[in-house]
Amino acid sequence: MDAKLIQRLESAVARLEALSTGFRPGGAPESGEDAVSDPSILGFDDLMGQYFARVYSAAEKIGGQVLKVTEILKEAFSVQRELLVKIKQTQKPDLAGLAEFLKPLNEVIMKANALTEGRRSDFFNHLKAAADSLSALAWIAFTGKDCGMSMPIAHVEESWQMAEFYNNKVLVEYRNKDPDHVEWAKAMKELYLPGLRDYVKSFYPLGPVWSVTGKNAAAAAATAPPPPKTSAPRTPAAPPPPPASLFSSEPSQASSSKPKQGMAAVFQEINSGKPVTSGLKKVTDDMKTKNRADRVGVVGSSQKGGRTASPSFSKAGPPKLELQMGRKWVVENQVGRKNLVIDDCDAKQSVYIFGCKDSVLQIQGKVNNITVDKCTKMGVVFTDVVAAFEIVNSNGVEVQCQGSAPTISVDNTGGCVLYLSKDSLGTSITTAKSSEINVLVPGSDGDWVEHALPQQFVHSFKDGRFETTPVSHSGG
Repeated sequence: MDAKLIQRLESAVARLEALSTGFRPGGAPESGEDAVSDPSILGFDDLMGQYFARVYSAAEKIGGQVLKVTEILKEAFSVQRELLVKIKQTQKPDLAGLAEFLKPLNEVIMKANALTEGRRSDFFNHLKAAADSLSALAWIAFTGKDCGMSMPIAHVEESWQMAEFYNNKVLVEYRNKDPDHVEWAKAMKELYLPGLRDYVKSFYPLGPVWSVTGKNAAAAAATAPPPPKTSAPRTPAAPPPPPASLFSSEPSQASSSKPKQGMAAVFQEINSGKPVTSGLKKVTDDMKTKNRADRVGVVGSSQKGGRTASPSFSKAGPPKLELQMGRKWVVENQVGRKNLVIDDCDAKQSVYIFGCKDSVLQIQGKVNNITVDKCTKMGVVFTDVVAAFEIVNSNGVEVQCQGSAPTISVDNTGGCVLYLSKDSLGTSITTAKSSEINVLVPGSDGDWVEHALPQQFVHSFKDGRFETTPVSHSGG
């Protein structure tokens, strides 16, 4: 016991010396052997031995696709370790050089994302949890407060939140069926929280520390090992677009920070001070409908048939993810989109989700209220709401509250799963004309405890008034 304590004290002293110096005496970059023996690299090895070993052990018992995605997970962490060693020997690059330097890690992350595409697997939740969790490794791309990323510790926590949505599904699905799957899901969470988070907090709270006099990033990339071989490409039968690079120098277009559209763009144009009618064409008399010879008042049957046979637009309308009038986020007609994010919101704004199917939306920040209307197989992960979270006219909705919500109402909905955090256990849940509503709350041992809300009631006339009680089933 004393020997372990002395070893920990020596490791802490070495870590403090490394943080205080930042580079070797004389400004010389660390050699390969020195970098590998650096306390931060040894700490990463401890992270893999203490936390990842549990994930891999459970995956070996499960086998199949779960083991395959876990091996990709191991490959991604191994690549990050190699990059951390190279960072100690490399000067800080520019944005383009950073994207090239981190390319090996991004290729592994895209390989994990490829497993979630195509035909839906029986282990889709496992694959999605693992693939989404790898975005936490992008903390290594943090270059400063102006780089557009959260601080490294916060980035790890925020990245896990999206993966936890699918990880919780694994816990619920296999809780009473297979302990190996439950162990895998629990170990996955501990790998990131507290594992990776505490590692970054201990060694890189302000981001990676690049060498002052080392070689440039281009030379480091040239000496990097070749990327792992990938499987043969799929047949080119209209494949889905590849996921965007996590380290691309171009801004992402899937988030809420994209240029304004719709009415927001109109008001932006008006407020710019430019003449709004400068681009309009004058309508002459011969262009008016009443004076055109090719227009008649009677529509022929052939015209009716042609129009009915080939509609020019979808009844659902185009997909939307935009802020209207600066007060209301509109998310409409999204189908099969698992990475929708609203990250620029405030407590005065509302979120309206309409007509979405098989999609997941993450709302990062506090908003006034959230409404889910006419959606199917829709997942919503949110932090806090000031007023209420409403679900109406929907089917198969899953909602995860990570902060607090005073009220959650479910109306005319079939199939609804609510995940409540410890801060939201005081939420008031109102239901009407709805069925199959299950609420999961955190238990004392960290597992989710499921509660089914009643949907059948007995009304008895007593003492001049009706008394309503839920139906209780024996053997339940």
